[in-house]
Amino acid sequence: MDRRRLFQHKVRNGLQQLGLLGLLALLLGYLAWVVGGESFLWGTLLGVGTLWLINPVASPRLLVRLYGAIPLTPHATPGLYGIVEALAVRAGLERLPRLYYLPSRLMNAFATGRRDDAAIVLSDGLLRRLERRELIGVLAHELAHVANGDIQVMTFADTLSRITSLLALLGQILLLLSIPALLLGLATPPLLALLVLLAAPTLSALVQLALSRNREYEADRSAAELSGDPVGLASALDKLERQQGSFWEQMMLPGRHLPDPSLLRTHPPTGERIARLMELVPEELPRRALAWPLDDPRELLVPLGSGVDRAPRWHITGLWH
Repeated sequence: MDRRRLFQHKVRNGLQQLGLLGLLALLLGYLAWVVGGESFLWGTLLGVGTLWLINPVASPRLLVRLYGAIPLTPHATPGLYGIVEALAVRAGLERLPRLYYLPSRLMNAFATGRRDDAAIVLSDGLLRRLERRELIGVLAHELAHVANGDIQVMTFADTLSRITSLLALLGQILLLLSIPALLLGLATPPLLALLVLLAAPTLSALVQLALSRNREYEADRSAAELSGDPVGLASALDKLERQQGSFWEQMMLPGRHLPDPSLLRTHPPTGERIARLMELVPEELPRRALAWPLDDPRELLVPLGSGVDRAPRWHITGLWH
């Protein structure tokens, strides 16, 4: 592991996170000042500070139940829990995240919750297609999200973005109500304030997306540090990129993998993520798998049956599972 590059990536990701959160707070503060003046500005900042301290996060059981995931027990899957326990100790987590099995052919994994109450969900398709070191990398990535508090950070950013949009809407309504005074020349709105009122919802959404990409980069970096094997996660990302989608999707929607505009992505481009991970591997060291207590991820499927046959389904929430 290249410790120097690891530290450089950590510092860069941390500074980017602070800058993006600061930009969201600055945008919100300016809107509050435009709409209600100085007293309203300080009241809004006080409320935002309180939200940061409270920062409520939905129970992981709620999201897991929404997906229809099945809880895994240490008794049924000791190898998998052995990996998570080793990673959790390295991450400094006092409580082990609960693991869930998602009966879907879609290759997917996600984490939710806080450091003291978290869940990690792994799909059937992911467990069947990943090799040992790839699965370790994915588990380290999801556990890094928990250890870094990314769910709380993104929840807070989403709250700021919603408040910003609400203030922008309020300011636009007040602007419409003042149209008669504007037409009579009794008032002249500042051009900067007018532009911010119109652009604030879009700007806050773009900053929120940029913050999401930043947290993915940091989770990749943390996963490489926790597992000691950046190549495992890089290989898993490459496989996820190549194997997502069914045969009919490839035949009927050949352009489904055309890249979105970079500003509109929730995740960074896979190629860039892989490149950053490979920067952490010193050239002189062999790129071999690590010795972890799980010989084959497919051992997990034995106590769960032979797998599933249903295709991924769409939920009314917009989630695929």
